[in-house]
Amino acid sequence: MPQMHFPIFPSIADDKSLMGVGTTNTFDWIAASLGGLEEVIVNFESALDIRFGGVLLAIPALLSIGLLRYSDRYFQLPKGYYGLESIFLLLAFMALGRVKTIESLRSQAPGEWGKLLGLDRIPEVKTLREKINILSAGDTATAWMSDLSSDWMNSEPESAGVLLVDGHVRVYNGNQTKLPRQYVARNKLCLRATIDYWVNALDGQPFFKVTKEVNSGLIKVLKNEIVPQLEEMVPHQPTEIELLADIYLHRFLIVFDREGYSPDFFLKMKEKRIACVTYHKHPGEDWPEAEFRLQKVKLNGIQTVEMNLAERGSKLSNGLWVREVRKLSQNHHQTSVISTDYISDLRSISVAMFSRWSQENYFRYMRQEYNLDALIDYKVESIDGTIQIVNPQYRKIDGQVRSKVGILNRRMIEFAATSFKKEINPKKIEKYQQKKAELKEEIEELQVEVKILKKERKETRRHITISELPEDDRFKRLNTKSKYFIDTIKMIAYRAETAMSNILREKMSQTKEARSLLRALYTNEANLIPNEKEGTLTVELHHFVNRKDDISITHLCDELNATKTIFPGTNMKLIYKLVS
Repeated sequence: MPQMHFPIFPSIADDKSLMGVGTTNTFDWIAASLGGLEEVIVNFESALDIRFGGVLLAIPALLSIGLLRYSDRYFQLPKGYYGLESIFLLLAFMALGRVKTIESLRSQAPGEWGKLLGLDRIPEVKTLREKINILSAGDTATAWMSDLSSDWMNSEPESAGVLLVDGHVRVYNGNQTKLPRQYVARNKLCLRATIDYWVNALDGQPFFKVTKEVNSGLIKVLKNEIVPQLEEMVPHQPTEIELLADIYLHRFLIVFDREGYSPDFFLKMKEKRIACVTYHKHPGEDWPEAEFRLQKVKLNGIQTVEMNLAERGSKLSNGLWVREVRKLSQNHHQTSVISTDYISDLRSISVAMFSRWSQENYFRYMRQEYNLDALIDYKVESIDGTIQIVNPQYRKIDGQVRSKVGILNRRMIEFAATSFKKEINPKKIEKYQQKKAELKEEIEELQVEVKILKKERKETRRHITISELPEDDRFKRLNTKSKYFIDTIKMIAYRAETAMSNILREKMSQTKEARSLLRALYTNEANLIPNEKEGTLTVELHHFVNRKDDISITHLCDELNATKTIFPGTNMKLIYKLVS
């Protein structure tokens, strides 16, 4: 009987290596362990059928958007095997490849991912966490996000002139701390959570975010944190001379939902020459439908739709005159929008308000595809004890008042509706009178209870500082530094994906499928062919299932090749093409 030979699996072979799984560069590993290596030199070797090879097509977009632009200014790693650029590229590749958590790297082939970076292997999960902690120390991630946001606005001045602002609630299910409860609209529940206030362009492209552990409200965050940043960031603002010459001219426009409705806030922003657009919280009676005219508007510069629109001037409670634009829907519902933009066409105001869905789409897409709500680590930080929050005792009493008032109103309605309509019968009359008497007695008792509770609520402070909370109710905030760092990389990855999808759409009949095709591209296998003599690194992508996808990807490759991008840390020009 012939002897049978079983193949040796790569993992078994790697286990027999001196340094562990995937570590073929033994000399540099030893040098790094002895402190004699600043960082390993990127060195590509020929390789076939490397999974996730498609992420290499994102390098031109990632670099153009700014992945490594400020890395040397804000970040530094101690001497070791992995360099700064390799870590940044790895995190961006993970985001694009939908490796949604750092822990998920345990199930990935470290050697194959390493080949995509010109290394023998990527760092272990523990090592990568250590690198992230070093890179996110201090306020470097916040400053990095701010600089990138300024760059993005300067490169897209038209997009930066109209900005969407909205809060996104991140639910926390852990037990490290007892975060305050926030209302989560998508769950229709009050859950322990942190809220991020995002600033996006009309097409949903992100600029920056502000994280709040305590929900102080959109108006306060706008006034104290977002608007001051925008005043510094937004490019091409009118000069003081131009503002003096035209009393209706504004610096830029911010769009938000009803949570930001405040006539006093609108007036303060008008004094700063910042225009606002939001839904009218108290629109009043419907307008005659004869006032509405069918208008063609273009949402996000792409989709043309028809809207029935009408406009009037409207005076708010503080005497401020605003423009009120209403949209009439097919079911005859009127949606009222108010604005302190006195120059733009009513269609532009409608587009600004009704483009808010693009920001909601951004939140949903980032949650589903980029795991936006995920924790990066399990650390907690101390929180400023002077921050004011709603007094838990006040909230408890207020809840009791609302509950009792609700019961009281129902009983009063029931009392008013109770009447004797049957034929006169002593027994039935007695039963009717008894029911009325019981209801009256219950109503009087409820009125007394409500009066006592309202007095107790009035005597209870509505707001207290965190330091005044009972010891058991005090909380800490989740680590924001590493979250800011990783979220900035995810924003860069999303912008890179958007840029690539815009190129694909040029050759696609079904433009909505562009992102789906990119998701398939990022996980597609590729061959790596380095040529040191010619200074090139050729990425050979495997063909897709159908010809139309091949045509779109070929067009993308041609556009990317025209950028003549050099792989970071090398002098090798990237060349992309499809092969059998």
